[in-house]
Amino acid sequence: MPSALPRSILLRLYLAASGRAGKVAHYWLERRRAEGKEDAQRLPERMGEASRPRPEGALIWFHAASVGEAASLLEMLRRLMQARPEVTCLVTTGTVTSAQFLADRLPENCIHQFSTLDVLPWVRRFLDHWRPDAAVFTESEMWPATLHEAHARGIPLLLINARISNRSFRRWRMMGNMARALLACYERILAQDKLAGEQLSALGADPKKLSVEGSLKEGSAPLPYDEAERAKMSRAFAGRHLWLAASTHPGEEEIVIGAHLRARPALPLLSLLLVPRHPNRGDEVAALVRARGLSVAQRSKGEPITADTDVYLADTLGEMGLWYRIAPVSFVGGSLVDVGGHNPFEPALLGSAILFGPNVRNFVDGYRRLQRAGAAVLVRNEADLADAVVATLPPDRAAEMAAAAWAACSEGAEVTDAVLDAVGVLLDRSRPAA
Repeated sequence: MPSALPRSILLRLYLAASGRAGKVAHYWLERRRAEGKEDAQRLPERMGEASRPRPEGALIWFHAASVGEAASLLEMLRRLMQARPEVTCLVTTGTVTSAQFLADRLPENCIHQFSTLDVLPWVRRFLDHWRPDAAVFTESEMWPATLHEAHARGIPLLLINARISNRSFRRWRMMGNMARALLACYERILAQDKLAGEQLSALGADPKKLSVEGSLKEGSAPLPYDEAERAKMSRAFAGRHLWLAASTHPGEEEIVIGAHLRARPALPLLSLLLVPRHPNRGDEVAALVRARGLSVAQRSKGEPITADTDVYLADTLGEMGLWYRIAPVSFVGGSLVDVGGHNPFEPALLGSAILFGPNVRNFVDGYRRLQRAGAAVLVRNEADLADAVVATLPPDRAAEMAAAAWAACSEGAEVTDAVLDAVGVLLDRSRPAA
């Protein structure tokens, strides 16, 4: 029998509303489908209707919200499949881009489905079909109907890479005992860092179930790439000083372009590789570049890199492994605007020195550790960024920082080990050895 949860009036009200939310949720999905934000062929998956049969034997369900969280699972899934080839892993995500990302990257015996919306009848339909022996959620996923129903069925639940944004923390604090009740559904919670652990404790997580293990993204395998494209891009940028601005957001591209212009007098052959976080903003970002008098080649349109190209706009998806490999210095976006920063371990694993802004609450410990190791430089504005580009691009300095980044990342394998141990305990508990 599952353990009793703390009482929460708000949770009871939410579950009651969730049980009747199908019509509204269906309308919302149809609107997203019309906007191209849902896969029309697989829309029933979002309503709990499986598109694949459930394999025989043990099945572990992993849920990740989007691309970043899904990518952090890959190395752990690969090792899990090596250790337990008899187990099937079901991986759910909620975005079209994450499905595309995982399409040819999931290990054998792993199945992808789109996540079911938190509508109680749909959640029950999903669980009735897949009957997971254990479930593993990543980062900040606390869907009340899903957690409550899984717990009620006695499915062991684990939260890994746990973190919570300041905004979400404040919101959950206002909901009385609801967060405590949901956190009690998990048998173990592995927090990314000390701050996340403190926030989860303040929301009511049981200290006996909570531990700070670090970010699973530290132990991830390096992002994949196409070697033929790497060679082609390296030839195209031969003889130039190249720096990368990765995963940039609105308001950040203007700073990056300004920094590039400031750095050019010191580095006349300077080229910028600009990768917006959302590729569909390509035309918008290209217009910003041209407005500052710079020439731009847009990858999504097949425009070639020429001797006159100042900025190469890589407005494509799933190629960060390529860009981090060819750029000796990378500014990681989402950090000069209030987004919270993006994963610093991706460039660190691929030999790129790291520049970052002050808004990195999503990876505070990671950036702090890389900065202490001499692998990353904090910049606060356009002038700082320009100075850092000039200072870090000399080959000896970039190589020194890249080596420090690699050394810091090597510690991340311990995080993967800890998660694998926790998953193994859950699986063994749900399916005792014969």
